[in-house]
Amino acid sequence: MSLTQEERAAILSFRIEKAWNTLNEAKGIAQLQYWNAVANRLYYACYYVTGALLVANNFTAHTHSGVIDLLGIHFIKSGIISKDAGKLYSKLYELQQTGDYDDMFNLTQEDI
Repeated sequence: MSLTQEERAAILSFRIEKAWNTLNEAKGIAQLQYWNAVANRLYYACYYVTGALLVANNFTAHTHSGVIDLLGIHFIKSGIISKDAGKLYSKLYELQQTGDYDDMFNLTQEDI
């Protein structure tokens, strides 16, 4: 993706703001104890900010798995982002998938 500096800055700003807003949504939903929705919002907060990081460094992913892969290859393996942060992101992805798509299963506060 070839972006001008202005386009890149606009995307970064939008994604970072969206990540913060989504994190705040997770906090509000947690007060209602809807844990599947909390997992979804926490995952997407990480997804949006990770997308911003990728755009800032001229990387493009077309899938959620691609975002995770690029984060691992370019930022976790190099030590820029900790392995624990990478594990948290992967765990949030798993929780989001479980909460959104698994039948007969609901996440609990302990899962979150």
